[in-house]
Parts: sequence; C-alpha cells; structure tokens
Amino acid sequence: MKKFLLLAILFSFSIYGFSQDVKYGVRGGLNISNLDFDNTTGVINEHRNSMYIGFFANIGLSKTISVMPEIQFSAEGANAEPLHLDYIQAPIFLKFRLSEKIHIGAGPQVGLKVHKEEDGVKNFAYSGVAGVEYKINYAIFADVRYTYGFSNIFDDDLLVEAKNSNIQIGIGYKF
Repeated sequence: MKKFLLLAILFSFSIYGFSQDVKYGVRGGLNISNLDFDNTTGVINEHRNSMYIGFFANIGLSKTISVMPEIQFSAEGANAEPLHLDYIQAPIFLKFRLSEKIHIGAGPQVGLKVHKEEDGVKNFAYSGVAGVEYKINYAIFADVRYTYGFSNIFDDDLLVEAKNSNIQIGIGYKF
C-alpha cells in the first residue's frame, strides 16, 4: 500500500510539472487530397478540395521541443464521389522550435474511416505527417502540413493499391 501511495504522489507531481506548459487549441482549414495509385487504373484521379477541423494539446517538453497529440476530422480521398474518404484522425506531432515564430514537426498518424461501410476501403489508414507552423501572435498561428499514407487504403481482395496524400493549409488558435 505504501508503494502504491508513493507511486501516486510521484505521478501527481509529474502531471503538475507538465501542466505548467500545456496549451489546448483548435485548428482547421483547407485539405487538398489525392490518391496515389500504384498502377494505372481506369479511374480519373482528380484531387479533392475539402476541409479539416481538429482539437489539440501542445505539451512542452523543453523550450525547443513539444508533443502535440490531436483529434481531427479530415475529408480526404479523390474527387470522384466513390473515392470520397472521410476520417477521424489522431496524429501525434513532435514539434521543434526553430525561432520564436517558426516551428517544424513530424510524426505518425492513424485514421478511422467514417461515413461509408462496405465500400472496398479499409477502415484504418496509417500515415506520416510533416509540417511547418508560423506563429502570428501569442494565440493565433498558420500552418501547412503534408501527409502521406503508409498503407494501401483498399481491401486486399480488390487487387488495387492506392495511398492517401494530403496537403493541409490552415489556421489555429491556442487557449
């Protein structure tokens, strides 16, 4: 029981230490997405312009490094309606401060497909994300991100392979 109490006290101090540099916020903007097919298909593959919106927590680990987990809705895929793919995504962004105004970052992202069922597209998508953020003032920032899928989005029995690629251009607000 004493070990459990000691562990709980140490854990609460660590949360208190992190809570000094945690900021929450919202971000949203324009998606420009496309599907990168591995072979030629009969599908006309035009990019899809859509939107994204999400919430984040920016956890400062030091003056120059922070971790930013997010939850966001992102409308992706290609322009043809059967290829509209909407995801609830959870990127974990590792950010580095280059200057007072400019931050860069990268990290993994997992997405859960929403809206359609049994359409030949896998329910989970795994990708990597990288981007740059420009701090306008203490609370408002603009950012640009590029996301590229690591996994085939189509079911294996379809014998078609494609990966999501996406550019996000947006703004955000930190509380």
